[in-house]
Amino acid sequence: DLARPVSEVAEAVRKNGYPERISVALIGSCTNSSYEDLTRAAGIAEQARKRGVKMPVPLLVTPGSEQIRATIVRDGQMAALEAVGGKVLANACGPCIGQWKREDRTAGENNSILSSFNRNFPRRNDGNPSTFSFLASPEIVIAYGLAGSLLFNPLKDPISTPAGEKFLLEPPRPAPELPGNGFLRGDPGYLPPPPSRSSIKIQVRPDSDRLQLLEPFSAWDGKDFLELPVLIKAKGKCTTDHISPAGPWLRYRGHLDRISDNMFTGAVNAFTGTAGKGWNRESGKKDRPFAEIARDYRKRGIRWVAVGDENYGEGSSREHAAMSPRFLGAAAVLVRSFARIHESNLKKQGVLPLIFADPSDYDRIREPDRISLLGLNQLTPGKPVSGRIDHEDGSVDEIQLRHSLNQEQIKWFRAGSALNVLKR
Repeated sequence: DLARPVSEVAEAVRKNGYPERISVALIGSCTNSSYEDLTRAAGIAEQARKRGVKMPVPLLVTPGSEQIRATIVRDGQMAALEAVGGKVLANACGPCIGQWKREDRTAGENNSILSSFNRNFPRRNDGNPSTFSFLASPEIVIAYGLAGSLLFNPLKDPISTPAGEKFLLEPPRPAPELPGNGFLRGDPGYLPPPPSRSSIKIQVRPDSDRLQLLEPFSAWDGKDFLELPVLIKAKGKCTTDHISPAGPWLRYRGHLDRISDNMFTGAVNAFTGTAGKGWNRESGKKDRPFAEIARDYRKRGIRWVAVGDENYGEGSSREHAAMSPRFLGAAAVLVRSFARIHESNLKKQGVLPLIFADPSDYDRIREPDRISLLGLNQLTPGKPVSGRIDHEDGSVDEIQLRHSLNQEQIKWFRAGSALNVLKR
């Protein structure tokens, strides 16, 4: 939303008071980390290496896969990145989604980082709301990192060598999409299971908040969903980071109950304009965390629905953004439109992903409403689901809801989840 050419970055930094010095430069993760991407970045690093220049700031490199890592080691790109000070991280999400324990900055300390990642929400990378995260291509990250400043313009500003000489970086040369000698497989990281598994027992410490054995979700009972409360009506952009934030929460990714406490903490309540909190219509309590409300509904045996705006669930393919709502009692999610991957994840967990046939029906839903989903025993590919909105004043709105469920995915819904079908 704030994209700028490099020629305008310095002016924006001065105008907005962004921290001018770059504290860390990062490239890789799942985005901008292909063989071609890292070859272009290494080309810029190689120009600096030849002149004895190293990064004045930390450079963290996350290859896109073990195959990429092994191949760029063989072909020399890794050596070029390490020569200017690059530190290679595991082939994983890492700092991109908050798996980054920074020791150079404390929470609340203003600083700027530059990365080639795919998201830059506040707190996403290091949990610090005062970190300003700027996104760029890998080669631009390397170029700015060599200068250590956001006031630098790689198109016209020179880099100084240790000998006091100055030189201009040459634009990156075209890089091959695929390695000429093919990819190396690297370390597969696979351990085959033992011949007999019947004697294996998985033991988890009873008081662990990091690991939890999963229980199958219950199958659909064959009945329509009647008069379900609206847990949340999300306003505007509601990404997987809004539904299930990453960062420090990822330590609980193996414990579904614990990580579900973060559900909708970043989602903006359309009725109040605040994030993460809503109204428990059963207890009457207001400004309560959505996860707390959902847990109370679940204790009362009440399923609920969530309502979203356009492109609901965009962002990463984070499975917990679908698993946590299902675990805490979501029956369906009604939106103007879905991001494709999140829609698929909801299907896999047995949650009905439904789209308003008339997008303006989103505006009809009020905070005290109850929603019914009817005719579910005739759920069929391509056939809309009938919905009913019961308003507090006694009025009723009939709506139509589209879906993209195929016959196999309808089986997932009826069984309670895709995993339940696979276990049969």
